[in-house]
Amino acid sequence: MSEFKNYPVVESVIDLFTRWLERRREIAELCTCDAISREKIAIDLGVSPGELDQLIRRGPHAADELPKMMAAIGLDAKAIARAQPLVMRDLERVCALCERKDQCDRDLAAGTAAQHYKEYCVNAETLAALN
Repeated sequence: MSEFKNYPVVESVIDLFTRWLERRREIAELCTCDAISREKIAIDLGVSPGELDQLIRRGPHAADELPKMMAAIGLDAKAIARAQPLVMRDLERVCALCERKDQCDRDLAAGTAAQHYKEYCVNAETLAALN
């Protein structure tokens, strides 16, 4: 019997490519909407059409840092989402549109986010008010 060899690097590349293809399909599907439908979706979500386009391009994981950041500074994201859903939705929107993800990811990985987030986090004031 021949043994199947694992190639972790190749598997990682295939996984990345698969996720990229899925994201392209999602974007293409949303892009097929006419301008009026897209504007209605944006209004329903409480964002501008331009922000909606940016959110679509950034994908469904664009605000994944938020609950990690909240935990790092001692906030319970689930409790806040239950008590203040509109505030949480705005925090997610702002996080998803953030241009400083690289700094945030580094600080979260290093365990230094609580000490440095006020220097770059566009949600810093709201998070401080919730704390």
